[in-house]
Amino acid sequence: MEIIIVGGGKVGSALAGVLCEEHSVTVIDLNESKINSIINDYDVKGIAGNCLRTDMLSDAGVEKCNIFIAVTNSDETNILSCLIAKKMKARHCIARVRDPEFEKQLVFMREELGISMMVNPDYNSANEIAKVLRYPEAINIESFAKGRVDLAEIRITAGSILENIALSQLSRRLRLDVLICAVQRGEELIIPNGNFVLHAGDKIHMTASHSNMVKFFKSISAAYREKRVKSAVLIGGGRVAYHLAQQLREMGVKVKIIEINEKRCLELSQRLDKVSIIYGDGTDHDVIKEERVYDADAVVTLTGIDEENILMSLLAKNNGVDKVVTKVNRINLMQLSGTLNLDSIISPKSITVNQILQYVRAKKNTQGNNIATLYRLVNDRLEAIEFVVKERRDYIGIPLKKLKLRSGILIASIVRGSELIIPKGDDCLMVNDSVVIVTTNRGFDDLKEIFA
Repeated sequence: MEIIIVGGGKVGSALAGVLCEEHSVTVIDLNESKINSIINDYDVKGIAGNCLRTDMLSDAGVEKCNIFIAVTNSDETNILSCLIAKKMKARHCIARVRDPEFEKQLVFMREELGISMMVNPDYNSANEIAKVLRYPEAINIESFAKGRVDLAEIRITAGSILENIALSQLSRRLRLDVLICAVQRGEELIIPNGNFVLHAGDKIHMTASHSNMVKFFKSISAAYREKRVKSAVLIGGGRVAYHLAQQLREMGVKVKIIEINEKRCLELSQRLDKVSIIYGDGTDHDVIKEERVYDADAVVTLTGIDEENILMSLLAKNNGVDKVVTKVNRINLMQLSGTLNLDSIISPKSITVNQILQYVRAKKNTQGNNIATLYRLVNDRLEAIEFVVKERRDYIGIPLKKLKLRSGILIASIVRGSELIIPKGDDCLMVNDSVVIVTTNRGFDDLKEIFA
């Protein structure tokens, strides 16, 4: 497909790097040095100029553009460039929009102005954090098959009922239909078989239906004290904190926000009901002590400085906070999560990139590719891919135990209509199934490619 990306910042550059592997990509940015850097790094066309100029868009080939993606730092520029591109015959337009005021206009902009998709990284980041706080034992949770399948990342602690259990005994021990798809043990990433034994310290990736995932978390929590998050402190009062506070209040969580900017504190106090807003430096020891930050069930660090967020999260963990979530944007710092033993790291940039990539893949799907959803996990070392079986193939109707998978691949779930199947040897794939696989390999475009 022909794709134009407006904005050569962190998100635009990351999108260009992934999309150029399969599509013809053109990047437009006012900053010539950014364009030169992207051209040097990736196989893309670059144009230094104003994305609101029709001659620039024409030079980029907007008339034959399949997907136009606007991710500059300006909401207004993103929206306006999409409207111009749409008028110039771009087929689908995506705009990154961060101002909460635009939320009220989403339906109008989609239906009346023709913007196919609007991505709010702050709102989506708040959603991800809220999911993690809903299940405190989880490091991360993703959904497939329109929410029917959950994929959760969990760390096994000493004394857990999962410690020293073989995977073949797992469903029987828990009396739940769940599947362990991948295990991180130190630096090693393993696609396990039934004989694999779990150890304390392992990070596991598991799939289950949403209802069984809820039961799973309740069962593994039974051996410990009640861990439901009842109070949370958010350090930093930006847009993510605003959206997150709203969601946590709906969950019945008592929320406190510590923000260093007095004007922002006033804005938050006017817009958020039943949320404590504290004017102060959330990194200051005296403020932390006075506001009893470490007595909260959860601490979420949301300042604009990655290093500050990491340091505050480490201090919170060392002072006994049960659940700590850290906002980090720089990829090289995200990769420190395992080394520093941080619980959950959320990256608005990565969330935005993944959401846009899912949309692009869905459009590619209509042109013959059968990938419905793709997530990259464990610093891009693990892929979880949802395929849709569109037509009869030679693997249809054959028991899985008779099919040979390539190494490093596991079929994690099959969704057939409203039924979720955690696959076993006698199960078969059928036409119209949604199939989720987990793999340490890269580059699968079709389900048939997973078979040897």
